[in-house]
Amino acid sequence: MTRSYTISDLFGINLFSMETMRERLPREIFRDLQRTIEEDSTLSRATADAVANAMKEWAIENGATHYTHWFQPLTNVTAEKHDSFLGAPDYNGNVIMEFSGKELAKGEPDASSFPSGGLRATFEARGYTAWDCTSPAFIRETSVGKILCIPTAFYAYNGAALDKKTPLLRSMEALNRESLRLLRLLGNTTSRRVTPMVGAEQEYFIIDRQKYLRRKDLVYTGRTLFGTMPAKGQDMDDHYFGAISDRVGAFMKDVNEELWALGVPAKTQHKEVAPGQHELAAIYSTVNIAADQNQLVMETLKRIATKHDLAVLLHEKPFAGINGSGKHNNWSLMTDDGISLLDPGRTPHDNTQFLLVLTAILKAVDDYAGLLRLSATDYGNDFRLGAQEAPPAIISVFLGEQLQDVLDQIVREGLATHSIARTSFETGVAFLPSFSRDATDRNRTSPFAFIGNRFEFRMVGSADSIACANTVLNTITADAFAEISAVLEQTDDRIAAAHELIQKYATEHQRILFSGNGYSREWVEEAARRGLPNLPFSVDAIPVLLEQKTVDLFTRNRVLNQAELAARAEIRYEMFNKQVHTEALATQNITHKQIIPAVIKFERQLADNINAIRGAAPGCSTATSEKILAQVCAYLDQVTEASETLTCVLQQAEAIADPAAAARFYTDAVRPAMNAVRAPLDALEKIVDKSLWPFPSYGDLLFEV
Repeated sequence: MTRSYTISDLFGINLFSMETMRERLPREIFRDLQRTIEEDSTLSRATADAVANAMKEWAIENGATHYTHWFQPLTNVTAEKHDSFLGAPDYNGNVIMEFSGKELAKGEPDASSFPSGGLRATFEARGYTAWDCTSPAFIRETSVGKILCIPTAFYAYNGAALDKKTPLLRSMEALNRESLRLLRLLGNTTSRRVTPMVGAEQEYFIIDRQKYLRRKDLVYTGRTLFGTMPAKGQDMDDHYFGAISDRVGAFMKDVNEELWALGVPAKTQHKEVAPGQHELAAIYSTVNIAADQNQLVMETLKRIATKHDLAVLLHEKPFAGINGSGKHNNWSLMTDDGISLLDPGRTPHDNTQFLLVLTAILKAVDDYAGLLRLSATDYGNDFRLGAQEAPPAIISVFLGEQLQDVLDQIVREGLATHSIARTSFETGVAFLPSFSRDATDRNRTSPFAFIGNRFEFRMVGSADSIACANTVLNTITADAFAEISAVLEQTDDRIAAAHELIQKYATEHQRILFSGNGYSREWVEEAARRGLPNLPFSVDAIPVLLEQKTVDLFTRNRVLNQAELAARAEIRYEMFNKQVHTEALATQNITHKQIIPAVIKFERQLADNINAIRGAAPGCSTATSEKILAQVCAYLDQVTEASETLTCVLQQAEAIADPAAAARFYTDAVRPAMNAVRAPLDALEKIVDKSLWPFPSYGDLLFEV
């Protein structure tokens, strides 16, 4: 039976929203909480206790039995420890339900068991979680029951940030501080806060769960280590925006309902370019809330899929030969009184504030292109970036025809006098509506593209947290704004000085602008001539974290200190090395325990067939069977040789003590050795009887959902 509901019936029912708090808290307590959120002031103990009590009562009324400080350690996934609301029974043995302001504000998880990059030793276990009161608590129902989840930041006992949220929150403060400083100098006296807003587009693959469980490479590593393309891939362009199957549609319906109940504004769903690939996009939220919500999206996709006997793959490249998955990060800047700092208006040529903000961002992206590239670095993205399906690993900015023309005028003449106007779009069919054509086209090959009133950073990996990318965007922009403000504060004619800076930045940072095909070989060569960094692999990008320029940027903006940056570099190396090591072990395990026995069985069948034909019909030719057998034997010899080489290089990698040197070796030696094992095995998959092949093929996985 179809359930009847409206989105408004569901939206936020499991969210302890501001509206819920307004209804449940005394007026003065609610106002104090509002001041804390809006003015970055310290929450009083009395207010914390009142909020905790209201939160507890709301959660219990809605069936929650436990609460957890929900945080985001440096693992790309979330963490939680559940405590029940149960307190010590009274003298009569009656149950008392307890939850204090202290328990709301602070938790104490074990900090030594999470990645710390040397910030914590094994024997230094204490860590703290601190309530992020700007991100609403929510109730999530899982197999263990209903849990009140309280978004928090995560710190070591020594105060070092051990999570992804803390630097994001710090970067938001830096950006707000420097944005308001700049706006005041430009005459804005009313805006009280500037907030980065983000909408994340989440791509993913969905396959049958039973087939997934038979693919140990997917189970162990998230991607297929073996597999050859089926007869049909994405060649026919018939998947993008195609009709959604009933099975996937039922899954999407449940995902939407759960996300809406959690207050996550899930907006768009559709099939993507590759078979089995889909996308879910959410409406813009404040960046720290957007980061929390995107983690919920990923967790919800995976959990609901299991209920439908499906499996969601978030790896950036789960299948060789077809498009991988990314996460487009749409980033904009808004004031509390509704002003978009990235809205060019109808005549951007005479919009001084917009042009100053725009050229400041160009400067920031150019000056810190390597750091922005680093922010989208993970092992899975190494397979995707630059693969004719995602932006190249070279950072460039696309502005579109209108803004590019305005900046060209400024560079040539010092001032822009006109903007390319919008025109009417005519369909050529009388009864179809005509409408205003956008002033510019889009460029899907650009890593950082302006699309009307925001920048779309298209490099973030599908399994990655969006926190890191936005921490970098916020920080480099804040730093550029600070430089502008320092100049404007030294002059009486600030508008004239602003125009000089606009021309200066537009001229000095032209090299970062590119409107052409980012997939082309010519662009790689042109980027090299321009001096733009090209960091194709994780191992090339991670060292950017340790550069003095990066350390200076983050320390002067009070986002991360040198020790925290060094720790993050070490963690990235460690995670990279472990991922490749796991893949290499899985390659060997699957090769020797599953594929080789299946191939040997096929060889035996061929040999038996040849001998049977020779005995039963001596005159009949066995040339075809003999040729196939010879091919199989040759490929199997290649597998054996390549596998021995992989074992050797893996032992060498394990002996390298320095994480950075190990990562380089894993990239340059272990990965090619894995590919050398895969190549003959993929060739064998095309030959060996399908009934003997030990696990589902690409065709089985991609087309049977």
